[in-house]
Amino acid sequence: MKTFLYASAAAAVLLTGCATATAPPEAPRAVAEDVNPVLAEWTGPYGGVPAFDRIRPEHFVPAFNEALAMRDREIAAIVNNRAAPTFENTIEALERSGAAYDRVTRLLLIYTSNMNDAPMQAVDAELAPRQAAAADALVLNGPLFQRIEAVWNNREQANLTPEQHRLLWRTYDNFVRQGARLTPAQKTRMAEINQQLASLYTTFSQRVLSDEASYITVTDEAQLAGIPDSVKAAMRAAAQENGVPGWAIVNTRSAVDPVLTYAQNRQLREYVWRGFINRGDNGDDNDTNAVIAQIMPLRAEKAQLLGYETYADWKLSNTMAQDPDRAMDLMMRVWRPAVARVREEVAEMQAIADREGANITIEPWDYRFYMEKVRRERYDLDQNDLKPYFALENMIQGAMWSAGRLYGLQFNEITGQVPTFHPDVRVWEVKDANGGFVGLFYGDNFARSIKRSGAWEFAYRSQNRQGGNIRPLVSNNNNFVKGAPGEPVLISLDDAETLFHEFGHALHDLLSDVNYASLSGTNTSTDFVEFPSQVNEHWLLTREVLDRFARHYQTGEPMPQALLDKVQAMQTFNQGFATVEFLASGIVDMRMHQVPGGRVDPDAFERQALAELGMPREIVMRHRLPQFNHLFADEGYAAGYYSYLWSETMDADAWEAFEETGDVWNPEVAARMRAMFAAGDSRDQGELYRQFRGRDPDVTALLRQRGFPVD
Repeated sequence: MKTFLYASAAAAVLLTGCATATAPPEAPRAVAEDVNPVLAEWTGPYGGVPAFDRIRPEHFVPAFNEALAMRDREIAAIVNNRAAPTFENTIEALERSGAAYDRVTRLLLIYTSNMNDAPMQAVDAELAPRQAAAADALVLNGPLFQRIEAVWNNREQANLTPEQHRLLWRTYDNFVRQGARLTPAQKTRMAEINQQLASLYTTFSQRVLSDEASYITVTDEAQLAGIPDSVKAAMRAAAQENGVPGWAIVNTRSAVDPVLTYAQNRQLREYVWRGFINRGDNGDDNDTNAVIAQIMPLRAEKAQLLGYETYADWKLSNTMAQDPDRAMDLMMRVWRPAVARVREEVAEMQAIADREGANITIEPWDYRFYMEKVRRERYDLDQNDLKPYFALENMIQGAMWSAGRLYGLQFNEITGQVPTFHPDVRVWEVKDANGGFVGLFYGDNFARSIKRSGAWEFAYRSQNRQGGNIRPLVSNNNNFVKGAPGEPVLISLDDAETLFHEFGHALHDLLSDVNYASLSGTNTSTDFVEFPSQVNEHWLLTREVLDRFARHYQTGEPMPQALLDKVQAMQTFNQGFATVEFLASGIVDMRMHQVPGGRVDPDAFERQALAELGMPREIVMRHRLPQFNHLFADEGYAAGYYSYLWSETMDADAWEAFEETGDVWNPEVAARMRAMFAAGDSRDQGELYRQFRGRDPDVTALLRQRGFPVD
């Protein structure tokens, strides 16, 4: 199961995608040089694309100012319409409004996520609270809400389609959830809270980014004993990039994990591990504990203003889980067998350490190292045996081929034909089985110091039919370590799963088939949105994908059956560790956001919560609170990190739907799944899943998948 950052496709709720009709690709149109490229409508082929080749940090603030003014005029026109409120003149008009503002804010998020240098950080610090204020100006607009409420109250007489009814409910519910019914004084306070939170989120993310830009240098190669040559080559490249001698271990997960897995030097492992797990928690200028301590009471106050006891109660009230207790019940059901499995894993590792005369007790910086020894001993398999078969380029092609086999999509690379924000970014045109244009897919796969950590998908433009057949532009953003110049990029099995995971999000957006951008693709609840991505991971290890794409980068030979058998045999290996490090983060997140008043000392709360859980001492949370971007860089997954497990329950159950047919490419099941993804949020997600599976998801499929006992 993956724990990745997922960025919502919408920069602000209820704002539409770029209202540019999509036709067959057309020749680029000239754009005057004095037109702000951040503000300008997207022109050129594929229904218009961002002018990444012309965008500079100094463009964002003036573009934001003008786009916001344009949006405010459009909202005023809706409010001042003397005609009685209807779905068309209020809800659809609101859906169409703010196209320029939507373009600007999406581009802002692209740049602050991927190209966040000092000038962009200054822009972000200035505009983050203003974005929050702009969002409040919309949802706290009393006359606008009166029109929305009037349409809602007359919905039975409006003869709406099911999708229109869904959009009306989502619009009404969002306004209510954000404070539309508050008193004037409460609205003023809500706006203050949201602007303060926006500034704090920016501060948090920038401090973590700064810590992750740090690195450890090693000048004696003997200290790197055991680390694969390909990893050392990447370290050498990182050192050269930073202008230092020797090898550089950057403080990001993709750079740290190989050291913790292979470095024979235990002192180096501990040093690297401590640097990584203490990001944001060093008592220096990048420390985030005080920021978290400010965020939490503001969130609690916000929830209380809206009539909820805690922030967690508010956050889950419109999700599939519905309330914190249901989410906690699921997590605790999996927690108990996971902890029991960890005890077994540690015992195996300790036995090897004792047999080798290491004279140690397994510590957190030893877990991956001795886990790999257990893997080699039990399965006669070294992860390094797999890497030569997982060339990044082949895995990209494998993910695309799978999408073609399942959903009829075709990917044709057009890199160089449309602008990108960095030379590493590649672009593919996506067509359906009949040759019709589906959208564009942008791939940005490599880590850099000004890019946020993790992996995510983002929609530059969401599919919709408002003003034409608007096709999506989507991206996958990973942080794989770039190899030395001229060398193939070999990734781990875990990295390959990451790639398939994020590609599943992209498919969710590309396959979208709805009328309204607000209901398009990944604009669903957080505990559904991870389902398409997690289920997509399963096709990586199918024989068809491996035979075609998991070929040795030197010989071109496919992965031998004997090696694949070992990979398949170890699918439940180390699931105690993987499950506990994730669940600890999810449970602490949920408990923290259930604290009345939200006043907590982050470090003390984390220690106490883990102690009460019985957290194995050999493991730390996958994301400790001081670096937990999912929770504190924005609100996306706050009180919602459980969503990955909720979605994986559906993912495991859905995969069994394929397996039950005896064909994991079964076209009839694939067609039902495509229909589920295409619906986006145009229907209730529970209803969509039941239509796909014929029933609610069964958690026992998840337990079986992880190799845990089924109750």
